[in-house]
Amino acid sequence: MMLSYTLYLFLLLHILPTTTSAVVGGPAYTATDFILLNCGASSDLNDTSGRSWDSDEHTRYAPPNAAAISSISTASPMDPSVFQVPYETARVFHSTFSYSFPVPAGPKFLRLYFYPTTYSTLNASQSFFSVTANGFTLLSNFSTFLNSPSPSEPSFKKEFIINVQENQRLEVTFIPNTNSFAFINGIELVSLPDHLYFRGDHMPIKFVDQLFYLTNETALENLYRLNVGGNDVEIQDDSGMFRAWSQDDDYIFGADFGYTPHAEDLPIKYTDQTPPYSAPEIVYTTSRVMANTSISLEWAFPVDSGFFYLLRFHFCEIQLDVTEQNERVFDVSVDNQPVDVQVDVIYWTGGTKIPIFRDYVVWVINDGRRGKKDLRLSLSPNTLGHPKYNNALLNGLEIFKLSDANRSLAAANPELTGCSSPSPLALKLPGNKKNKGSSVIYPVMGSLIGILAMAIAICYSRQSIYKHGLSITSRYRTWTTGSSLPLPSDLCRYFSLDEIKTGNFNGDN
Repeated sequence: MMLSYTLYLFLLLHILPTTTSAVVGGPAYTATDFILLNCGASSDLNDTSGRSWDSDEHTRYAPPNAAAISSISTASPMDPSVFQVPYETARVFHSTFSYSFPVPAGPKFLRLYFYPTTYSTLNASQSFFSVTANGFTLLSNFSTFLNSPSPSEPSFKKEFIINVQENQRLEVTFIPNTNSFAFINGIELVSLPDHLYFRGDHMPIKFVDQLFYLTNETALENLYRLNVGGNDVEIQDDSGMFRAWSQDDDYIFGADFGYTPHAEDLPIKYTDQTPPYSAPEIVYTTSRVMANTSISLEWAFPVDSGFFYLLRFHFCEIQLDVTEQNERVFDVSVDNQPVDVQVDVIYWTGGTKIPIFRDYVVWVINDGRRGKKDLRLSLSPNTLGHPKYNNALLNGLEIFKLSDANRSLAAANPELTGCSSPSPLALKLPGNKKNKGSSVIYPVMGSLIGILAMAIAICYSRQSIYKHGLSITSRYRTWTTGSSLPLPSDLCRYFSLDEIKTGNFNGDN
């Protein structure tokens, strides 16, 4: 089931015809600005990729009175799955604190690293704060505890792109809520090519009678960067900007995974339109292709409502069976509305092994609190021209949230539903791993009332459970009640769809 909401679609018109000259391989981008701050550390340390992180203890990027207006602390406990650098230490703020980076004008990746645990006597579950950068609100009333991806991934980073204007520094400010505190484990600053994502200040994106301008007055937040059909690509294997590319398996919607042709030894012919830094070769030499017997390839991505999103699709024909135009033709849709039709990668590029990306901008209507909604992407065959194969292809995907008219990227923290007054009778069930992030409200009737009663019983007895150090799992967080993190007062047990199905609703269960 798909969430219904209005979606305005804007197709970028700035894609120019592919240049005839091609560059096989080519040099990766070399960052002109590269800063790594290991906050709270007393000395410089290397991370697992071999990059050296500077201590912020006496850094020139912090105010002179940093020691007086902030404190440093070591994570306790330290989950063995969490990398020590930069997550083992943190700088903690009880009042407004700013880092100031003197960097040249241009777009910069700003990556903020968080590990929600206990620092001295402070529990991250009680930390709420805002972060601003050069007039943009990046986070507001932000809880690292509530936003931690999963129990198996307790640490995380938030990645933004900020354009530093002429005669500006990059000022990153942490503002704790009243009677709360803020903290940061690491800050990374990396430059990027001027026109990698901002393709021009005066190139409108058109839809009917409306115009959309993606200018350098906009801030971006990266939500997803996927090596479609391939494995994770570590930051040291990116094309010079230390971007991490993840597998797409967890976001596939439905049971159709297609198949994943690889051609790792194939030389990629980069062009002026798609230079070598656009994406690493491994992204273009792996792919996901729809099976000929399928209807479409689909993905679902939880996103914050009330924002525009930049979607970048990476394509490259690498299969030996597809070498000519009109052999593979397909449509690209977002929430069942087409954003591009009769896509023929060979027609766009002029040949095989030549990469290209296409950008689209979509609007996700606000649900009233800027909560989560699923963004559904699909690729389906277009058979109007009777192509040789009835399937579709994708190599890579990037999804960015765009700052709004108030220069804000901030959204609500994930919801935690308590056990009081569950009316109307409903359970909020995430999909299985293949349907990751599909947050649909399913009515619960008949035999499921017993399950609801069990959920209420769990909530009612949480104090007893606390004493025995058991673990209760919600959709967004796992609270190990014997740990140093306190139980939220509205803790309620979420059941996954797989748990509810208990043998696909077999009567014997």
